[in-house]
Amino acid sequence: MLYSFLRVLIRALLILINGNIHYDHQDRLPNQPYILVAPHRTWFDPVLFALGTKRKFAFMAKEELFKNPILRWILVHVHAFPVDRQNPGPSAIKVPVKILKKGDDSLIIFPSGSRHSAELKGGAIVIAKLAGVPLVPAVYQGPLTFMRLFSRKRITVSYGDPIYVDRKLKLTDENQKLIEDQMQESFDALDKEIDPDWHYVDVTGQKHRTID
Repeated sequence: MLYSFLRVLIRALLILINGNIHYDHQDRLPNQPYILVAPHRTWFDPVLFALGTKRKFAFMAKEELFKNPILRWILVHVHAFPVDRQNPGPSAIKVPVKILKKGDDSLIIFPSGSRHSAELKGGAIVIAKLAGVPLVPAVYQGPLTFMRLFSRKRITVSYGDPIYVDRKLKLTDENQKLIEDQMQESFDALDKEIDPDWHYVDVTGQKHRTID
């Protein structure tokens, strides 16, 4: 109930604040649970990704946030679950696999882990294989801070073709690298399609990737 209410409320607020949000290739989104994978570029990009589809999403959140009882209540009701980023443990895989197999929610994962890294990590691939769901690449281009949303600068979210992980595939370093390369190639292609001259610079001012 809270998830649906917040979805409507946040959508209305974003239209009021920015009103220049565009979604490309929504037809590529599978009609089944999936893991949306994307470069993490601003703290609010998961909201924009989730609003582009009618599906509900579960989110990983650092366990420290769950120590506050009020925040914990909100996080639980918006389908977030805690993860220890320093020592992830088996639950970081088992919990999302269980959620996806249940079939109600999809999942958003940032393979780089944070906005300040461009290195892809393999957790999403392992979860996709065990849960039997595809990976859906996506990118966000637009304002990188909340205040810049008020500039009404164009926001574009674009979804790529699903990447299917064979459940019989052995996730050797080589095979995992092949799938990571597919994800990165999709991110680059989506970014280039939106704006061939675009590059990401995080809020610290450090450029991480330029479209070639």
